[in-house]
Amino acid sequence: MISVVSVLMVVFFLLASSIKTLAWQRKVFEIQLGFFKSYGLNRVTMFLVGMVEFTGSVLLLCALVGLAPEHTQMMGGLILASTSLGAIYFHLRFDTWKDGIPAMVTLLGSGLLVIASY
Repeated sequence: MISVVSVLMVVFFLLASSIKTLAWQRKVFEIQLGFFKSYGLNRVTMFLVGMVEFTGSVLLLCALVGLAPEHTQMMGGLILASTSLGAIYFHLRFDTWKDGIPAMVTLLGSGLLVIASY
């Protein structure tokens, strides 16, 4: 069960971070950049968030395949939980709660990984 959650989190955040950093999927990139700009943030901030997401997902991947110590899963989960909390905060403050649903789901997933690593 934990492995499935970990794989889902890695795939989701590698995809999300690659769009934020490389802008390879133009439509999704423009939507996300629109959110960031409506929050008073810029492209550089979006890039940095993407790098944090990438770091968290790589840590989870390393823990998943056994390339790193067990506490690596906790570190990756905490990083992804923090980005999810930030996304929830900005969606609730500037948008509707519905826009924050994906971040709420990823917060649950990353929280589960952190708890499982204790």
